[in-house]
Amino acid sequence: MSRGETVVLKNEKKMRTVKIVLLTVFMFSIIPTVGSTSGPTLLDSVLQEVIETEEVEKIEEEEMTEDVTSSDVDWDAVMDAIIQVESQGNPRAVNGNQVGAMQITPICVKECNIILENRKLSKRYTLEDRYSVKKSKEMFLLIQSYHNPDNNVEQAIRSWNGGPRYTKRGTQRYYERVMSEMK
Repeated sequence: MSRGETVVLKNEKKMRTVKIVLLTVFMFSIIPTVGSTSGPTLLDSVLQEVIETEEVEKIEEEEMTEDVTSSDVDWDAVMDAIIQVESQGNPRAVNGNQVGAMQITPICVKECNIILENRKLSKRYTLEDRYSVKKSKEMFLLIQSYHNPDNNVEQAIRSWNGGPRYTKRGTQRYYERVMSEMK
């Protein structure tokens, strides 16, 4: 992920928090306060809820890919090579129903959401998330954690191209291209 993408993602989170706080302040300006002001205010409660929600989202994100990210594999190198082969690094690339830097299909998004649901996590991906390099990488790692628990790089590359039931023959050229990008 580039430094610019990281800044944009952090700014999006901050903007969501700012919007909630502004809405709360607006509510306080039109609703008279009732009772004592010595205890916690509604604003305190809303801010605490925002903080707790962000903490839960962070924990869920860590749990989502824990199996894959705890391995000795440099998944960033694998994903970066796949991105070069799939889209030459273009997050807006479109090829039929495959879009984004990693050329993710709607079926892949649906599968990720099923995995998340089965793991009892609240996070869900949208079709628009395919255009985000960060979210595309999250989906890749999620798929690997489910279909590739042994963290086999060859299996990861081949299955990204040919699906979980890939054939070596059918994915050989793609595998060689990705491996060439990793060197």
